Amino acid sequence: MTAALALPLTQGAQAATPATTAPATAATPATINADDNPFRWMELDGLRADFRFMCPAGHCVGFWSLVLTDDIAQQKFEGGKFFVYAPATGEFSFFLDTDIAVRTVDHPEQVRLVDTVFMRSHPRVEVRYGDPGHPDRARVVASATTLM
Repeated sequence: MTAALALPLTQGAQAATPATTAPATAATPATINADDNPFRWMELDGLRADFRFMCPAGHCVGFWSLVLTDDIAQQKFEGGKFFVYAPATGEFSFFLDTDIAVRTVDHPEQVRLVDTVFMRSHPRVEVRYGDPGHPDRARVVASATTLM
């Protein structure tokens, strides 16, 4: 089970390319350590770990996040919003849109989960698509389950 989980996370780390990250500089490391991935102990369905650099106000930071897998992101979505939901408690989390936390996003490529505290405090977190006002009717498109 661990090997099956580690492979997608390692691939997610390797997927961070110049097209999705800033080039390495003296302030940013050139290599990504998959052991630093805070999502490595989660079972992911429709999500993959992604490492990215962000440079707000010229101060670069690297961070891990969860994004939709390519096969999920390429599906057609119409008439709703993406949102993060914990079905056991009915609580919502947020996505990171550039450097702003937002509750919903319109497009699959905007799905970027970074709230590790929320994910660690809920046994299962789902990315749903539909009306956030009626989460029970929304479609589950991806999930992250904490392995105990």
